Amino acid sequence: MLYYLFDYLHELGVPGAGVFEYITFRAAMATITSLIVSIFFGKKIIRLLQKRQIGEEIRDLGLEDQMKKKGTPTMGGLIIIAAIIIPTLLFAKLDNIYVLLMLITTVWLGTIGFLDDYLKIKNKNKVGLKGKYKIIGQIALGFIVGGILYFSDDVVIRTKVCGTTNQTVVEVVDNQNCSEFVEYVDIKSTKTTIPFFKNNEFDYAMLVWFLGENAEKVAWLVFIIVTILIVTAVSNGANLTDGLDGLATGSSAIIGATLGILAYVSGNRIAAEYLHILYIPNTGELVIFMAAFIGAAIGFLWYNSFPAQIFMGDTGSLTIGGIIAVFAIIIKKELLIPILCGVFLAESLSVMIQVSYFKYTKRKYGEGRRVFLMAPLHHHYQKKGFPEPKIVTRFWIISLMLAVISIITLKLR
Repeated sequence: MLYYLFDYLHELGVPGAGVFEYITFRAAMATITSLIVSIFFGKKIIRLLQKRQIGEEIRDLGLEDQMKKKGTPTMGGLIIIAAIIIPTLLFAKLDNIYVLLMLITTVWLGTIGFLDDYLKIKNKNKVGLKGKYKIIGQIALGFIVGGILYFSDDVVIRTKVCGTTNQTVVEVVDNQNCSEFVEYVDIKSTKTTIPFFKNNEFDYAMLVWFLGENAEKVAWLVFIIVTILIVTAVSNGANLTDGLDGLATGSSAIIGATLGILAYVSGNRIAAEYLHILYIPNTGELVIFMAAFIGAAIGFLWYNSFPAQIFMGDTGSLTIGGIIAVFAIIIKKELLIPILCGVFLAESLSVMIQVSYFKYTKRKYGEGRRVFLMAPLHHHYQKKGFPEPKIVTRFWIISLMLAVISIITLKLR
């Protein structure tokens, strides 16, 4: 909103109003505003939740200091959501399709998480929204996001092509196959980026290569299915990671900062051309959204760090996971998620391995056996006697290492 006001003032010749044209300035302002919202208004929300006795119900798992957390206010994800939406509305261009998609994702998954937390509190137990309804909500969001990204005329990649006399065009690859004049054109594409490969573009239509000429016609369906799988997997992975004070919050801030860098270079023609990555016009505006996301996560960490004064609940964890997934899909870096979100992946795999092995051994030996002392993975280390702050800090360090690896994939091929 402020962008349009200052744009109007700039047209009137008001000195300094033009600074709002710069993405970096608006991103900085979004971060500051997000921090203010989360830190200063977060305290009021905590008091309100305490007054209404909206606290976490804890099931005794035999973990050190676990029962001390009983009654800690939950639904803190409302702080994160507010600290993301308010700065985005103030500083981003609201006619940008990508910003609108991120706002839809935030509200959509925030609503699902809120319903889950509300039912848990209402029922006075750990039973919230049924798993199938969560999955349905995630699938619906994935379908909407995938459909818009494929069918909207505003979603394109801009590529270099060679013009020829017969009006056909040939895409330029590293400036090697062009003998005619070069121009830039916007095209619809189901291409994405593969890390660690020099010619690192993969077209989802290749997954249905056996359909021959019809592969391009059904590529949209493949893309939507992949989108659904990624949104569901990452949002649930973030949900599983949210088990220790500050773990999901800090990891998400690191992941968000990395995605913000990738969005900036993907939306800048010169940077994208230099790095040989897909240039996606208008994705630079997503930097403002991600700046708000980072500020929200860091601001929430003010209260969520050990010992936590508030938990984000599913309201926050499902939301931050979904935001990360959709953001990565938009900038066509979703195949980086196993690396960048390695902590989320490890937490999810630990649960799947634990459950699968337990069921297998129970069926085979009549007694269930476990691979880990407890799942998700962070509880395994708690059972081994590691203090909670040490586990969280080490997971943050791992997240930071994975973030650096994700960034250097831009040049390491």
